Amino acid sequence: MRAYITAGRPSEVAVDIERWRKRGCTSFVLREIDGGGMLDRERLGAARYAAGIQADVELEGDASDFSDAASR
Repeated sequence: MRAYITAGRPSEVAVDIERWRKRGCTSFVLREIDGGGMLDRERLGAARYAAGIQADVELEGDASDFSDAASR
């Protein structure tokens, strides 16, 4: 299962990722909110840091299939 993260601030993204990790999720998709700009890159960095090295973290648009993504 992949978690779909919609939080806007990097700190909120990290909190959401940590919540999903505690539920056993290891794959995350971040909703794009800045057209792939600086804010999205900061959010992606926060998500990758919070998720850990073994997790799969993608920015929306980079992922091929969202059919199994769980909504927050």
